[in-house]
Amino acid sequence: MSKSSRFDYGCVVVAAGALMTCVGFGTMLSLAVFLQPISEAMGWSRAGVSAAATLDFLCMGFAAFLWGTLSDRFGTRIVVLAGSLLLGLGLVTASQATNLWQFQLCFGVLIGIAAGSFYAPMMALASAWIEKNRSLAVALVSAGMGVSPVTIAPTASWLITAYDWRTAMLVIGIAAWALLIPACFLVRPAPSTTGAATANAAPEIELTAAQALRTPQFIALAAAHFACCAAHSGPIFHMVSYAMVCGIAPLMAVTVYSVAGVSGLGGRLLLGTLADRIGAKPVLVGGLFVQAMCIATYLAVAQLGEFYALSVVFGLAYGGVMPLYAVLVREYFGARIMGTVFGAVSAFASLGMALGPWAGGLVFDSFQQYTWLHVGSFAIGIAAVAVALSFPTKRRPQLDLGRAAA
Repeated sequence: MSKSSRFDYGCVVVAAGALMTCVGFGTMLSLAVFLQPISEAMGWSRAGVSAAATLDFLCMGFAAFLWGTLSDRFGTRIVVLAGSLLLGLGLVTASQATNLWQFQLCFGVLIGIAAGSFYAPMMALASAWIEKNRSLAVALVSAGMGVSPVTIAPTASWLITAYDWRTAMLVIGIAAWALLIPACFLVRPAPSTTGAATANAAPEIELTAAQALRTPQFIALAAAHFACCAAHSGPIFHMVSYAMVCGIAPLMAVTVYSVAGVSGLGGRLLLGTLADRIGAKPVLVGGLFVQAMCIATYLAVAQLGEFYALSVVFGLAYGGVMPLYAVLVREYFGARIMGTVFGAVSAFASLGMALGPWAGGLVFDSFQQYTWLHVGSFAIGIAAVAVALSFPTKRRPQLDLGRAAA
């Protein structure tokens, strides 16, 4: 296969990956829009409904490692096809739930497991297809998450307003099947590479997955991704509810969330391009610092214009840093075990994401405001910056291999 045709089909793989992350994460995160309508219609507490999102991220975390390992062994197509079928099933069954535990099981467990099948496997596959501008390629796959707030969330909000939450969730579930199942058949394994390009793209000494999971690089990446996601997940998930608490109308509050999503898309492209030029580590550290400052700023905003302005900067930061972890995994560990290693890193990230929705719901149920959510998230965000600074500047596989084997 020529380099031109390889790159051309790599674009198809990247586009399929972006669609999968958009629909997969968009449907999962749409619970932020469903939160108040479900709580009011069913009489369930916000903490109880938010617990479904916590289960989503917990299940996605554990599943991501398994899905990543399966994609390394059996290929990415079968993994994302299984996830697509499971995602639609979770949405359709959750729309018919009559008890809170049923909703938490269907929306929290099934959708969480399904969402874990898209991110790590498709990020690994995109990085294998695109050699030049790899940071931008994985950023584009991740950009699907940035598109979801301006596609899935407004659609859900409109359907809820026009019908009810059950009809909205059912329609979204059927649409997920219609979009994702055909896209799965566009997924192809990347051709193997030889020569200098391969030598430059992977560590001099190939680690096994077990060895890689004991290296300082993996520990630093996993800890930073955990703290990064623990910091921003609460403010993102409760962004619509917080804006409504501040007196913003429901439909306008959803637009605040959408603005953050659009900005997150721009952040992925901007920071991905910067990472290709100056390196992923400095861009990651800077992005994490801006993210922490934005979280603290939520304590001072109350007007719609202020929410919009903050959403732009916050979206740039949290959206931009997310793909950089995949770049660092590829840089340190190579392509052969990337699905497994990045799946493990994503598992820790999912644990961090699981904290915010639950903590925000608990804080609001206890104090009827979100102040302590933002204070705690800011502190965790600063911790993420500190951990990111501990990343090794250069790859040292010989040293790390010796430590891992010890």
